[in-house]
Amino acid sequence: MPCLSHIIEEKIFPHLRLDRYVSINLRVLTRSQIKTRNLKAKINGKDVKLSYLVKQGDNLELIWTDSPPVDLIPQDIPLKIIYEDKRCVVVNKAQGMVVHPGAGNRQGTLANALYFRQKNIFKTQGNCYANNDSLRPGIVHRLDKQTSGIIIAAYDEEAHAFLSGQFKSRSVKKYYIAITQGTPSAAQGRIETFIARDPDNRKRFTVSANGKTAVTFYKVIKNWKNYSLVLLRPRTGRTHQLRVHLRHLGNPILGDPVYGHADSLFPQASLMLHSKKLAIILPDETEERIFSTNVPERFTGVMKKLDKVNSNE
Repeated sequence: MPCLSHIIEEKIFPHLRLDRYVSINLRVLTRSQIKTRNLKAKINGKDVKLSYLVKQGDNLELIWTDSPPVDLIPQDIPLKIIYEDKRCVVVNKAQGMVVHPGAGNRQGTLANALYFRQKNIFKTQGNCYANNDSLRPGIVHRLDKQTSGIIIAAYDEEAHAFLSGQFKSRSVKKYYIAITQGTPSAAQGRIETFIARDPDNRKRFTVSANGKTAVTFYKVIKNWKNYSLVLLRPRTGRTHQLRVHLRHLGNPILGDPVYGHADSLFPQASLMLHSKKLAIILPDETEERIFSTNVPERFTGVMKKLDKVNSNE
């Protein structure tokens, strides 16, 4: 039966219920899961109702029932591991790998691969959860299938809550690189809009007054005649945020089949977006760690061609 101990160290808004704190701040269970999985809680050693109003300094002890079995198959899929310990793992995800299983993608995903690694790690430790089918790796954030680069996941629920809290508070620093079609008018800047699902296409997102706030900082690292290498730091984490923001800027990402346009020089280009660096505090640590990757080969190939084309003009 999953359990979690947690001390509330941050300041709390007045009249915040325990069930809302669990779903919004800890993010270990959704509001609906709190009910279906029979969450029980103690605060400072005493049983409390889920309507209890939490406060800074409270010591939470939570316990809930296992989730229903999910058809997640552990698979020994090669991964580029940047860092791994018994509580979390940092991966350089390959372009084309789906993060979570879904319709048409039940196997071959990052979750399948991490599930295999997690069970092996727990088995090596002699952990009783090693053969528990309700065990699941907690992938803390997402990358699109065609976006490569750094992604972090947790191997236990407390670690997942700790890492998720940093994404929630926006203390995590994420850096991406992209090659864009065209060059932004300003060499660096801040893009702030509202982003919502496109009412005309449910697979797309768009800038909309009815959306959620989205903020991205950018800096042009290098530009060619009709292309740029751009460093991006998203302050928020909306779905397709960087792709939507660069399209909004008038410089969509090269190879983006949804938000970009056909390119005569690189007609076969895949999405030129890569999660290059992540700064985060790991479980059981207090100092920020920085993880980074090399520039992918698909980027260096495009840049070499651009250098050659521009030198011949």
